[in-house]
Amino acid sequence: YFARSADGLIIASEIKALLAADPDLRQPDLAALDEYLTLRLISPPRSMFKDVRKLPPAHYMTFDFENGLRVERYWDLRYEPKWTGSDEELIDELEERLVDCIRLHLISDVPVGAFMSGGLDSTLIVALLMKHGLAPDFQTFSVGLPYGQFDEAPAARLVAQRYGTRHHEEQIKPSLLNALPRLVQQLDEPSDPLSVCVDLIAQIARRHVKVVLGGDGGDELFGGYDRYYGNRYADLFARVPSTARRFLIGPALNIVPDGQWYKSVGHQLKWLHRLSFFQGGQRYIESLAYSYVNRSFKESLYGREMERMRSEFDPGALMRNAFDQAQAADVVDRMLYADSQSRLADHPVMIQDRMTMAHGLEARSPFMDHELAEFAARLPARVKVHGRSLRYIQVQLAKRYLPKELLIRKKQGFSSALPYLLKNELNTLYGFFLRDMELAKEGILRQPAINQILDEHRDGKQDHGNRLWLLVNSEVWYRMCIRGETQGDIEAQLRERAQPSLAAA
Repeated sequence: YFARSADGLIIASEIKALLAADPDLRQPDLAALDEYLTLRLISPPRSMFKDVRKLPPAHYMTFDFENGLRVERYWDLRYEPKWTGSDEELIDELEERLVDCIRLHLISDVPVGAFMSGGLDSTLIVALLMKHGLAPDFQTFSVGLPYGQFDEAPAARLVAQRYGTRHHEEQIKPSLLNALPRLVQQLDEPSDPLSVCVDLIAQIARRHVKVVLGGDGGDELFGGYDRYYGNRYADLFARVPSTARRFLIGPALNIVPDGQWYKSVGHQLKWLHRLSFFQGGQRYIESLAYSYVNRSFKESLYGREMERMRSEFDPGALMRNAFDQAQAADVVDRMLYADSQSRLADHPVMIQDRMTMAHGLEARSPFMDHELAEFAARLPARVKVHGRSLRYIQVQLAKRYLPKELLIRKKQGFSSALPYLLKNELNTLYGFFLRDMELAKEGILRQPAINQILDEHRDGKQDHGNRLWLLVNSEVWYRMCIRGETQGDIEAQLRERAQPSLAAA
């Protein structure tokens, strides 16, 4: 992060250091707030503070008083020409390269362990590490959650037992009432459900090791999200005449309930229908923004300050341009490239780095090795997304080493489900922060629209879980980082608010 000053330039790895150096930097960047509410991220060079900027990935910065500030790119991913060879040959090559990456990431003069959820990425890293004898006495960490299908600890335990790792597992029940102000304090920006998860497992690992391996990057290298094949389906659906989609299918979908889950059939059908009216990079932006504060909400939600900014700023510009300008023929590769330019670095990677360092851990991600990323980019798109089969080549490699029970599990992701799993606590947060928002008092948002979203969600008329998460985090950030309320102030107010419900329980 960096900011100009009267004396030149101030630079730090965290925003709070810049704010300490110059308190006048505590001014909100409404464009960044718009991007966060639209896409759940803040892409470079913006931060949530108007005059604080961040260096984009794969760029370097030079500064002197004569020439000023210059930021230039030094590296980029290339998706062409494609590797040739049979699927089996490509799988062998992927294994060899991934093992080399893991070996390099194990180099340390302090103990190294690994986060291990029940997902594909982290378990595959541990399986390859142990199978190839890279660390015979190795510690792994997972958390168990009392949420049935979202508890990935049993799947992680299978891998730990198969390969004989020194496994640490703790059953926990996460709470947001005390965690949310602390997470915002550590991130300097609005938090994300993923930050809660990393925070929990980091607290366990820090008692045993100083360095941890994680599985970040697998989804973005090999195509692990539903939207990667969903955008292909949108192409097919768009072949239906637009009048039929707009005046027949659209009204019919309006009476289909959303359900109480963002992956419900109702959600998916409405998502696909909306995407069919867009093309190229704009379609990809709409696919990401659908469950957040998309353009259909902004007219009623945004106050005068945001409306003024909105006329001059496009929150999807960076990712849309990356998609449209990617040197890639296949739409899957274009989506992966767009993610690599913003979402990957400014969402999961940033969160893992901040939340692990908050507990004195160094996190390393073998999938993020630049040479492995270069190899993955040039893999044919057919071995990434194969029909409805996501990250096909990674799954085929995993079949060699992971239990079948793990491979047939549906992708769950506790972080995405958090706005639904902690419903009671979130209702407390919503009532405290959203019914009387400082952001509304400042003319940035509109309170009546927020109240309507809250009422619709409470009454089950429409699922606004993800939108409410973004709004409550924005409000907490604004109160702490702009208005100056401390973490202790917020925590005390929340304890007081929660007392009646705790007493009743």
